[in-house]
Amino acid sequence: MNSRDRVSAALRRQVPDRVPWCELAVDRALAQRLMGWGPQVSEAYNMEAHPFSLEESLAVAEHLGLDNLSYVLRAPVYAEKIPGKDGRLFYGDGMLHTRDDLHLLQLPDPHDDDLYAGAAEFVRHKGDYSAWFITRMGIFPTTLSMGLETFSIALFEDRDFIEEVLDAYVDWSVVVAQRVCELGFDVYVSTDDMAFHTGPFFSPEVFRELVMPRYRRIAEHISIPWIIHSDGNMLPFMDDLLSLGIAGMHPMEKDAMDIVEVKRQYGDRICVLGNVDLNILGMGTPQDVETEVRYLIDHVGPGGGYIISSGNSLASYVLPENANAMSAAVRAHGLYADVLTP
Repeated sequence: MNSRDRVSAALRRQVPDRVPWCELAVDRALAQRLMGWGPQVSEAYNMEAHPFSLEESLAVAEHLGLDNLSYVLRAPVYAEKIPGKDGRLFYGDGMLHTRDDLHLLQLPDPHDDDLYAGAAEFVRHKGDYSAWFITRMGIFPTTLSMGLETFSIALFEDRDFIEEVLDAYVDWSVVVAQRVCELGFDVYVSTDDMAFHTGPFFSPEVFRELVMPRYRRIAEHISIPWIIHSDGNMLPFMDDLLSLGIAGMHPMEKDAMDIVEVKRQYGDRICVLGNVDLNILGMGTPQDVETEVRYLIDHVGPGGGYIISSGNSLASYVLPENANAMSAAVRAHGLYADVLTP
């Protein structure tokens, strides 16, 4: 099997030749250390504004043995942007505190062909990799742009304010979903964080009233396998999300969700993606990484329907030797016995 076939089989909850390894992102600072690319990025460098070129993405994927390439297109967030170490970007206070601030919410025209030029070029040269389109549905940029405090108060005092912001993002996402699914991507990924370690940002009732109708609108325009990402404990939302017909859930964050139990309970309905511990990748030894990878493959991999991944993405603080150890471990332990490849 090539990478695209391998990922496709896993997303259909079938057994491929080996467990696929896919990542939503590899931070440039880590890639530079892995690949020996020039000087380290500075704190002023913004990775979202300077994504990998196609050639760089292909080189990193080949080096690590990844089965996917990721192309990112997200609507802007209207919040304070705080540069972190190695070019990571953090969001501070939101800018949309009242309706008087709504004039700031200016999204790119989703009908403009130029918006998709880079995505079309990416797909044309994806080779045998599984091409993943990474975006956001809208609830996360809404909470970021309003700020969690403003958002939380508005849930009780001015729900219409939230819906006006959220619908602006969702209307944009509906058009984008339809356009990119026609380009030839293999997987559509929405990355809307909605939970802390202990549980979701808001109640299941709010989720069903506020978020699910918008998810259903977008689902009507997604014609390729859909993976939903959120950090934190998403278990209270699982049955609702599965009703959308999604193909997979990522990343079953360590200490927030038990990925083995999720596979046992939901593995007949979705592909499970995750969740090599980022603490191990960032501070452990290559042997620790191999032990972690082998445990996940042994306990989540049987029966197929599993894609191994870091617990979020390959962040800048991941040790290069541990990224390489994860690559070696997937190949050493990820093969499925007695599976015939086409």
